Amino acid sequence: MWTYHPELLAIPVPRYTSFPTAAEFAGGIGAGQYEEALERTQGEVSLYVHIPFCEKICWYCGCNTSVANRRDRVASYLDALHREIDLVAERLPTGARVTRIAFGGGSPNGISPIDFVRLVDALTLQFETSHPVTSIELDPRTLGAGWAGVIASVGIARASLGVQTFAEPLQRAIGRVQPTAMIEQAVAMLRGAGVGSLNFDLMYGLPGQTMAQLKDSLERTVALGADRIALFGYAHVPHLIPRQRKIDASELPGAEARFAMAAYGHGFLLDRGYVAVGFDHFALPGDPLAQATLTGHLRRNFQGFTDDQAPVLLGLGASAIGGFPDLLVQNEKNTGRYRMMLSQDRLAATRGIVRSAEDQRRGAVIEALLCQGRAPVAADLWQEAGPLLRPYLDAGLCETDGGDLVVLPGGLPYARSIAARFDPYRKESLRCFSSAV
Repeated sequence: MWTYHPELLAIPVPRYTSFPTAAEFAGGIGAGQYEEALERTQGEVSLYVHIPFCEKICWYCGCNTSVANRRDRVASYLDALHREIDLVAERLPTGARVTRIAFGGGSPNGISPIDFVRLVDALTLQFETSHPVTSIELDPRTLGAGWAGVIASVGIARASLGVQTFAEPLQRAIGRVQPTAMIEQAVAMLRGAGVGSLNFDLMYGLPGQTMAQLKDSLERTVALGADRIALFGYAHVPHLIPRQRKIDASELPGAEARFAMAAYGHGFLLDRGYVAVGFDHFALPGDPLAQATLTGHLRRNFQGFTDDQAPVLLGLGASAIGGFPDLLVQNEKNTGRYRMMLSQDRLAATRGIVRSAEDQRRGAVIEALLCQGRAPVAADLWQEAGPLLRPYLDAGLCETDGGDLVVLPGGLPYARSIAARFDPYRKESLRCFSSAV
């Protein structure tokens, strides 16, 4: 049972898909540091490939994406992406092998199936791969019949559908209309193409959303056999994402209603047999994500909660972020400048941060709290964070166990807020972050 403590959720906090977060990235880090990190990489490597195009742009979306309405622009971007694949692969030493490839966006099916196959071929030819687990994010509205054979032939094991809600009034309110039959057809296509792990992205806190509408979407998702479910709270930040101004802010549920929706979704999915993965993901017990949770091997990276154990993640494409134990680096966000840099055979990294030993130490505490619900905390960190944690301890949301800090079941919606007490960067403006629930 979750208890609402508004004062403990009042401060916006990061989602901590990295530490330090992207808010700390600076322009002094770029291609030079990235090249050095690539050249010393060994062992398992994961790839993230960013496709910044969608056939239709949803009003709520905060992704770096644009409408794929000009063939020449898409083609020139893909040319640059192929060149980046070549340049990055050239700098990886023998022994660095790719074990996972994730395609995201935007929407990877915003490009043609033929262009997608060419990308997969390039990755396979240029990188040393070891039967990589391949995953893809998909928009059901533009998942044409031509994708079925491609997904099957490439051997995509995992797919994520951007569903958000099955309620048609809410779909219209956020600019993403997709009839239930369309989603059902997408599921049937993906299952027929051999996708073994299927994720549904769902949202609460949408304009005018009722608990009954959330319940209906959850029921339909379970009935369609989703192996994984990500249940996100809609983050309304129109000062950062201008397209969100099309959404009627006066219709958005308040903080307490959002909390009630998150609590309801959590209880509903646990009752249906799903395993809670961190604070906003769920998976069926046999899914690798649930297994990672149950065995204590859950991790967190720029794609969210993951069972991926690779210490290095390389981001390919405009705005993509790469992560190394001692470096976080992001490519140029603007697709025009990204294309220009690659046309000059230059790596596109333009900002980032060097992860100091202290960053890595604190990051390990934050990741453990979010993924395992407990973390060993050194004495100096206790001294610093203890007073900040006192309200959460007093409310019974977390407790101490020897030298460990433990997030209790009722503290799950507060996990990010608790973890943020170990983040020394959170002293200034928090306008770039969303509400904790």
